[in-house]
Amino acid sequence: MEEYKNEFTPDLYTLVDDEGNEQTFEMLDALEQDGEKYYALVPYYENPEDLENDDGELVILKSTFEDDEEILATIDDDDEYDRIGAIFLDRLNEMFGDEDDDDADCGCGCHHHES
Repeated sequence: MEEYKNEFTPDLYTLVDDEGNEQTFEMLDALEQDGEKYYALVPYYENPEDLENDDGELVILKSTFEDDEEILATIDDDDEYDRIGAIFLDRLNEMFGDEDDDDADCGCGCHHHES
């Protein structure tokens, strides 16, 4: 019997927060804007049941360099965060959105308007 391999391999990053906690994220998209590099990530879970407890929040981080080492940091400027977040949402909706969906679209890519 022929084995089927999953050709999709997610881009996974293990990040450490300020308190030393590690969490794995899957990168959905990356973009360069105004000379800066940004990443859109979501928490990654090996066990699909763990997804049920996740709020599905998109994490947007900015690439910075510290001692010639790239680190991903939160965006402290609210205007910059909102501007980059809107770009990522548009891009992700184009990549993953359902064009045949006639239900109201809140713009967040979710399906909570479906009945």
